[in-house]
Amino acid sequence: MLNECLEALNIDSSGIYVDGTLGNGGHAGKILEQLGEGGMLVGFDRDIDAIQRVGERLRSGAGKRVELVHDNYANMAAQLDRLGIEKVNGILLDLGVSSFQLDEAERGFSFQQDAPIDMRMDRSGGPTAADLVNEAGEQELADIIFRYGEDRMSRRIARAIVEARANGRIETTLELAGIVERAKGGRKGRKTHPATQTFQALRMAVNDELAGIEQVLEGMIGRVVEGGRIAVLTFHSLEDRLVKQFFSRHVPREESLHQGGVRRIYQEPPVEWVWKKPKTATEEELAENPRSRSAKLRAVRVGV
Repeated sequence: MLNECLEALNIDSSGIYVDGTLGNGGHAGKILEQLGEGGMLVGFDRDIDAIQRVGERLRSGAGKRVELVHDNYANMAAQLDRLGIEKVNGILLDLGVSSFQLDEAERGFSFQQDAPIDMRMDRSGGPTAADLVNEAGEQELADIIFRYGEDRMSRRIARAIVEARANGRIETTLELAGIVERAKGGRKGRKTHPATQTFQALRMAVNDELAGIEQVLEGMIGRVVEGGRIAVLTFHSLEDRLVKQFFSRHVPREESLHQGGVRRIYQEPPVEWVWKKPKTATEEELAENPRSRSAKLRAVRVGV
């Protein structure tokens, strides 16, 4: 949904734009193409591989107009303070795991190939998904799978994991996927693999993804210039719900007063929706990229 993201940002060639999820640099590169000499792009990614992979390409010919930051986008406000940037013209967040991370087997995000169960977006530290799978209690595992994976069979899956690890530590993606598949009774004509929701849940828990979304929106909505945009591309219903509810609190609504007249109720700063309903992938994009089937793009303009 590259074109839709660029449309949502409505780029000012002299503005400062932040890509909070650099990934393969696709969005960042297109933003940079629309910026003039007075513009600037700040790219964030908690995955050092992403910074190294696209850094040289983005900086080539751009000089000081590009600043790349190896950090969680949740810390965006603090990092912009460090860079001396008070206000920005637009922010783009493309949430979830990147195609590069999914395709790189050793990262452990996917069960298409066998690999250690890592799933950390930042591999410099912190517990892995394997640590969670092998050390969390049965109830905690069930809660994670139910909350982040929205799987009604979460208790059965958690019980199967605990029983399996009693015979030895669960170490690989295919081993874990097999345990979940058996716990759910096999594929039975399902369009997606039975372990998809469990893997998604573990990834979101290990990377504390929902908390990061709330933190960056809370920290940055007041730092967007009047008329600036915030665009968020989600791939999970929980993410989309969180984003929608956050922005909705800033969209003014009118309340009738007993003495007559109305008053506007909203959290500062006020915003307005760029589109009333979220944008979704076109049929053409779905054919080219099946992963976009759950994508939803919401965008707001700050100041109404």
